[in-house]
Amino acid sequence: METFADGFGRRFRYLRISLTEVCNFHCVYCLPNGYQKVAGPALMTPLEIERLGRVFSQRGVAKFRLTGGEPTVRRDLGEIIGRLAALPGVNKVAMTTNGWNLARHIDQWAAAGLTNLNVSVDSLEPDVFHRITGHDRLNAVLEGVDRALDLALPSVKLNAVLQRSAVGEGFDRFADYVRTRPVAVRFIELMRTGDNAAFFEDQHVPGSHLRAWLTDRGWSPCPRGPDDGPAIEYSHPDHLGRMGLIAPYSPGFCDSCNRLRITSTGKLRLCLFGDDGVDLRHLLGSDDAAPLEALIESALRIKPRGHRLAEGRSGDTRNLSQLGG
Repeated sequence: METFADGFGRRFRYLRISLTEVCNFHCVYCLPNGYQKVAGPALMTPLEIERLGRVFSQRGVAKFRLTGGEPTVRRDLGEIIGRLAALPGVNKVAMTTNGWNLARHIDQWAAAGLTNLNVSVDSLEPDVFHRITGHDRLNAVLEGVDRALDLALPSVKLNAVLQRSAVGEGFDRFADYVRTRPVAVRFIELMRTGDNAAFFEDQHVPGSHLRAWLTDRGWSPCPRGPDDGPAIEYSHPDHLGRMGLIAPYSPGFCDSCNRLRITSTGKLRLCLFGDDGVDLRHLLGSDDAAPLEALIESALRIKPRGHRLAEGRSGDTRNLSQLGG
């Protein structure tokens, strides 16, 4: 059976599933006042997530990424990882986390089937990390990263939101970090959402700053894999790890889109910066895949060519904890 495709011929082999909007960090660019609970539907259960994953895996999706909010606040996370990892054809189960309890649980998650790990680390300076996240836990987070490396997970990466205050010395520190570690550090251009307009105006810098920094120091772009995300990674002969950039404001950024997103309550989001979504939840109470497939195919016909961030339009995305980026 063919892979899901949209009206522009883009095929989707990568699905991101948000497990919750809850996050226990207070990052200045996302939830500066902390998570504020709002009334709404219950979260998808592990069984519903498995049923959803099965339909996508049968249509060529081999990579799932679990996001939040902060996915590790769910006590059934290990079960969810295991259910997705056991699906036929799935070879990657990834997770993006703030790493707050990574050191305590990474062994369990790896045993359940976690293969790829992304950890949000916006600074390698403890005081700056504390200021950005609201938590003085940098050393604990990095201990968890080291444990993931000890377990030889196939992929361990750090994510850092590109902020004006990180340009220059911040790049130097991350480059030193990956000199002896097989870790990819990817800087993500700060994106404007419904709640961060003032912070965006103060802290946004284009990804060209990092590209120029890398080029000047002899870093070279790496080849891309078929299920890679939007990051362009760079390698250097003197470094074991890599540096990378995710630049959503770059022209043509959406042309090679290969991922879809599911909210924690079962909506299919056709674009991170779109509006609302297509509710799939009412079809997750049954093992009958046909109605779910048909609804997804119908929804993909109206997937837009790209986001409209350059016009200052971020859809109904209030903050990135809604969907995990």
